[in-house]
Amino acid sequence: MYKAFFHLENNPFDLTPNPACFVPTKRHNEALASLYYGVRRHKGFVVVTGEVGTGKTLLLRCLLQLLEDSKDIGYAYVFNSRLSATEFLQYAMSDFGLSASGKNKGELLFELSQFLIARHAKKMTTVLVVDEAHDLSRDVLEEVRLLSNLETRDDKLLQILLVGQPELDAKLDSYGLRQLKQRIALRTHLEALTADETMKYIEQRLQIAGADATSTSLFPLEAISAVYRCSRGIPRLINTICENSLIVAYARQLPAVTSDIIEEVAREFRFDVTYSSSGDVKAERPGEQDEQPTSNPLVDRSLFREGVF
Repeated sequence: MYKAFFHLENNPFDLTPNPACFVPTKRHNEALASLYYGVRRHKGFVVVTGEVGTGKTLLLRCLLQLLEDSKDIGYAYVFNSRLSATEFLQYAMSDFGLSASGKNKGELLFELSQFLIARHAKKMTTVLVVDEAHDLSRDVLEEVRLLSNLETRDDKLLQILLVGQPELDAKLDSYGLRQLKQRIALRTHLEALTADETMKYIEQRLQIAGADATSTSLFPLEAISAVYRCSRGIPRLINTICENSLIVAYARQLPAVTSDIIEEVAREFRFDVTYSSSGDVKAERPGEQDEQPTSNPLVDRSLFREGVF
């Protein structure tokens, strides 16, 4: 709708977690490198946590794209974590391409172990990726720990990546899961963007969307400052605010987004509401209110060349 008006080729702030739109910060690159290193070096357990909207799922999509480029790596991707232990095993095995229907837990584990042993004999890596891992029950997390026992004398047969919100950290810190916590080889946490990172994020998303010299000035410094203030540096909120601000600016036939528009959009979405640690509404802050490209040149893929790690 607004693309032609602002001289853009694609929607720059689409909420779909598309790897082509990944804007790497130092922390995001570190997390991506940790995930890839953990897989390539057969570290077993890798954990990544981050607040809602900080880019965890997009990070996983970037990782899966890298894994798909590697012919010797196969993975199962579990994104529905509200499952029983048996349902979890069935889901993972189905994603590995194995038959799971009508089998009991013992049969499932036996078939999975045979599958992993056969792949290991061919020098192939097998990965279990679990998104939204903070929603896993303790029973399922214990089942995941037991899966890590599938190993040879000197190597892990299954690499397990757990990605979730900070609640996952709290679960892993619990006494009952101390055995799982001690098996974690790599652990990293995604933070919200800084003010400077927010500015670079907006500029680079515009560039990815095909912005020319005219459209790069769509968000003046005052508007970017307002975006940071209202989003608190959370990428998903940045996208929502910027997308809707462009729509408003287009509707009013303005050549650029103003800070007033940013604050107006933030108020409409109630982004001025903050929460206490218990999740209750804490306070409101009255003054803080198409086709996608197929590759992203901003990702430093040289980090993931064979032999780098």
